[in-house]
Amino acid sequence: MEEEEDADQLPLIGASRPIDQLDHGLSGEAGPDEDSLESPGWFLWALSLSAAISGLLFGYDTGVISATLVGIGSDLSQRPLSTLDKSLITACTSLFALFASPLAGTLADRYGRKGLILVCDALFAAGALWQACTTSVWGMIGGRSVVGLAVGPASLVVPLYIAEIAPAPFRGRLVTLSCLSITLGQVVAYVVGYLLSDRASGWRWMVGLGAAPACVQLLALAFLPESPRWLVKHGRADDARLLLYKIYGGRLESTALSSRVLRAIERGIAEDDEERKKLLGTRGPGASSRSTTSWVDVALWRDLNSLMYFSATIFAQAGFKSPVLTSLSIAITNFVFTVVAFRFIDRIGRRKMLLWSISVMVIALIPTAIGFYLNPAARQPGQTIVKQHDTHGPWPKVILGGLMLYVAGYALGLGNVPWQQSELFPLSVRAIGSGVATATNWACNFLVGLTFLPLVGAFTLAGAMVAFIVFCVTADLLVWRFYPETVGMTIEQVSEMLRDGWGTRRKRSHRITVGLQPGRFSAYNESI
Repeated sequence: MEEEEDADQLPLIGASRPIDQLDHGLSGEAGPDEDSLESPGWFLWALSLSAAISGLLFGYDTGVISATLVGIGSDLSQRPLSTLDKSLITACTSLFALFASPLAGTLADRYGRKGLILVCDALFAAGALWQACTTSVWGMIGGRSVVGLAVGPASLVVPLYIAEIAPAPFRGRLVTLSCLSITLGQVVAYVVGYLLSDRASGWRWMVGLGAAPACVQLLALAFLPESPRWLVKHGRADDARLLLYKIYGGRLESTALSSRVLRAIERGIAEDDEERKKLLGTRGPGASSRSTTSWVDVALWRDLNSLMYFSATIFAQAGFKSPVLTSLSIAITNFVFTVVAFRFIDRIGRRKMLLWSISVMVIALIPTAIGFYLNPAARQPGQTIVKQHDTHGPWPKVILGGLMLYVAGYALGLGNVPWQQSELFPLSVRAIGSGVATATNWACNFLVGLTFLPLVGAFTLAGAMVAFIVFCVTADLLVWRFYPETVGMTIEQVSEMLRDGWGTRRKRSHRITVGLQPGRFSAYNESI
């Protein structure tokens, strides 16, 4: 009991307790492993929630632009926004996120995950205030570009940080906290947008309030330690051991587990040197390139969420009287089903959730496309907003129901699983590989933001939905062929699995025994 009371006083990172005391009693690899943990402790929850505030910023920015585009009117450059203006204002965030993401991977490796989060918060706050004060279209584009410089690195480093602190049984759930925070931010943005939509220049308050969560996280960063795996990589194994001890509960049995996991991380670093060379192209294709491709295959299709950017515009064209309020139903659906994903991702598995949820998206898009085609208010090419509002008849309800089902499927799979990307990379290239994957994500996001409204203008909303059906079917096939199952595996075990192939055709009896007790912690990948 006295040992447990002392553990509660252990600092987040420090050497107040001799390391040899943590090793005391260890004579080998026998002992508890991560699979024996029953639930995340308060300390792990606190770290994950503090990091996930960045997701709230990301989600708020994504959601608020939908209401902002409708509410700006003639406030910028003394003229109404054109289709090109809206596309540039929306897409510039993704473009600068694309530019920042690859660089962010290198910065996260060199200066740490925590330091990069701090920079992102400062950029978030600056970009939000810039948008609130601007008087021109190009000023708005500039402010949203600064936000893009924050969004890109944040979308990389937060899931990366949480994945590196989370034990294997809870990693999927804790990383999903970031996604849950994103969807919560979108709900808050739509509520704020609805409340301020009728006020003169209310959109300025909408975008300016995005600085508030950034300031809250800046305060939380004072208590946030570095990732234990980053500490080991930079020669601070003693600090990493103390932090792991705290993450695993700070109890007597945590000493053995923290030491064994530390040894697993050290062995993983030693084995990953060759994988780094392969990723950089000095050798043939290996595990890192396979894991990169596995993630990129999904990232190419992950941003089928144009609804978050243009939902108010879409519903205005479909004839809804209150498009911002109607968009709130989409944001709430996204949030609710992200909660469902949070509950089941570590039980069902990543691969199955992707395959099933993308199928749901295809099913939902079929009646949605038909509804847009048969709805007179939405089937005229060359327009983006209609003057009249007519929600009589069944088709607006069919459209709303179809889009809500589509977003539900998206939230269960593509909205969450791809952000588990960090677990696919060995430690030596984890930040760099995640940066490449995140950059691919933002490249797709940029193309969607820039081309969606022109696509609708040329082919109508019904045509856009048909294109999305094709994209979703292609994504489902790519997931079936390339995306491995990683549920229940430590990130060191995932790296070991991917050294031998794609990991999608593993037999049920395949066992991974990297760093932990041989034969005790096993994982398998089912052929689906």
